[in-house]
Amino acid sequence: MKKGCIISLMLCWMLSLSAQFLHEGDTIAIISPSSATDTATINGGIRTLEKWGYHCVIGPNALNDYHGFAGTINERLSDLLWALRNPSVKAIMCSRGGDGAAHLLARLSLDTLRQYPKPIIGFSDITALLCAEARAGVKGIHGSMCWALKTYEGNDTISQTLRRMLQGELPTYRVAPHPLNIKGRAEGIVVGGNLSVYNDLAGSEFDPLLLDGIILFMEDTGEGMSKVDRMLHNIEVRGLLSHIRGIIVGQFNKYKHPENGFEDMYAMLHEYMKHYQIPVCFDFPVGHAHLRNFPLLTGAKATLEVTPEGTTLSYQ
Repeated sequence: MKKGCIISLMLCWMLSLSAQFLHEGDTIAIISPSSATDTATINGGIRTLEKWGYHCVIGPNALNDYHGFAGTINERLSDLLWALRNPSVKAIMCSRGGDGAAHLLARLSLDTLRQYPKPIIGFSDITALLCAEARAGVKGIHGSMCWALKTYEGNDTISQTLRRMLQGELPTYRVAPHPLNIKGRAEGIVVGGNLSVYNDLAGSEFDPLLLDGIILFMEDTGEGMSKVDRMLHNIEVRGLLSHIRGIIVGQFNKYKHPENGFEDMYAMLHEYMKHYQIPVCFDFPVGHAHLRNFPLLTGAKATLEVTPEGTTLSYQ
């Protein structure tokens, strides 16, 4: 395997030979499974992807607007199935998040995702689709969508990391130590994303916590500390803590604090997680602020190591 290094957040790279990754000239489908978007956002994302050497096609319903969603449930599902079944499409980028991706799951089977194993790219509300892929044994990418590729034109470190991941160059992230980190080492399947989105998948076949041996990552925006408290304890009540080998705590923003005697979200999460007896990394750069949202390959095996010197996340 070919290895190389760049200096930024201490990133190293390993070349994967998986057929799921892309080559120059491959086609990426742009779809809108969640909230409605606009032509400028999609076209801006396409300009960056084309600059990277890819051909892009737009889903027939990607620019629809139906009560704030990008079309009816059937229209949005139709675009997803079109992209999955189209043999020329090698990856699927979502135009944006918002709300509504979970609508598609009741009409989507894990067998369909297994039959057409293509990486879906997105975050926030797209967490629902990434978790479905992980449950199907398919890798996806929790990462930037059209808005960020349009805004930064693919020139920032986050976008360039995504570009290399699409090519199969998997990063090893080395993150500075955080005072609340809980030391340890774990191996498992990387799953997670937006906490409130995958919390709502509880009890369904798409629930990522049903996978045993996972490294769970979480981030959220606009969710209050009390609500996050309830979501975290929902995992305990369901008896699924034993499935978690390690936890990556990403960015939580736009919430009121202090609350319930805790200075901030991290302090509250640490209060509970310190009893889990597993490694926990705080302040990992994944979340709703683009320049703090490095891509993660979901559904893939990785090693999480938290030491006094910092945290390392490396794919196997």
